[in-house]
Amino acid sequence: MRFGDRRTSDNVESQRGQSFGGGGGGGLGGGAGMLLGLVANRFGIGGVVVLLIIFAIFGGLGNLTGGGGQQAVAPTQNNGQASGDVCQSDPVTRFSCQVLGSTEDRWSEIFTANGQRYVAPKMIVYDRRGSSGCGAADSAMGPFYCPADQGIYLDTQFFRELDQRFQAPGDFAQAYVIAHEVGHHVQTITGTSDRIRRAQQAVGQTEGNALQVRMELQADCYAGLWAARERVALEQGDMEEGMRAASAIGDDTLQRAEQGRVVPESFTHGTAAQRQEALMRGFRGGDPSACDSYTQGI
Repeated sequence: MRFGDRRTSDNVESQRGQSFGGGGGGGLGGGAGMLLGLVANRFGIGGVVVLLIIFAIFGGLGNLTGGGGQQAVAPTQNNGQASGDVCQSDPVTRFSCQVLGSTEDRWSEIFTANGQRYVAPKMIVYDRRGSSGCGAADSAMGPFYCPADQGIYLDTQFFRELDQRFQAPGDFAQAYVIAHEVGHHVQTITGTSDRIRRAQQAVGQTEGNALQVRMELQADCYAGLWAARERVALEQGDMEEGMRAASAIGDDTLQRAEQGRVVPESFTHGTAAQRQEALMRGFRGGDPSACDSYTQGI
């Protein structure tokens, strides 16, 4: 993507250089820890490995455990740095701040056209370990959105893993990660997330997973929608980078790589083909209505 001197977001905070204790258990936060325990009991260590990978791609703790207003919102600190200073700390962080700024502009346009005001999320960058309103932030979980404090939590070292481990390089693949998490924020402020959480509470695990897939695919679709409205910044090959990333993190791709078999009823984010289709649906549609079908009837 070509952002050049495009502005960076003012809604950026830093937890870099801060120390966060383990809080009694170490590792992942309470919600994630309980979830991993349940997975271990039901699916064995193979299931835990797959879930850790899913934590590391487009969903994280906030999306898998539901966040929710009942969680205590952890205060974040900016180490005395203004957002602009945080964003200028290194090229990857600057690009991430530009992507966030772009999503603010494009979603503000969409909301304004519908007579509404867009309230942007904040993005908190951290190294290795941080703290969110949904519990501990850990680099092993990858980027995630926490609805409790409406924050996107990002250790930018994840992008190196996206490139090297998941073979999904490129700046648009990085932008896709952020735009997907912004999609979850849109779902939160429009009430879609709450609707899906309530529906999940009324059904069993398999049906609940299917609802989660629909929410994740809509977030992918929203990422494509954002890209469609930033065509001027797109370069040749950008959408191919996004499609490669979508394929690399499909539930079927991850499960096949980690446990040698696919368990469709355990999918929480969608297959490689579904994620690619959702990204392109948003890109071709260029309007939120193109993504409505994922959550209609819920």
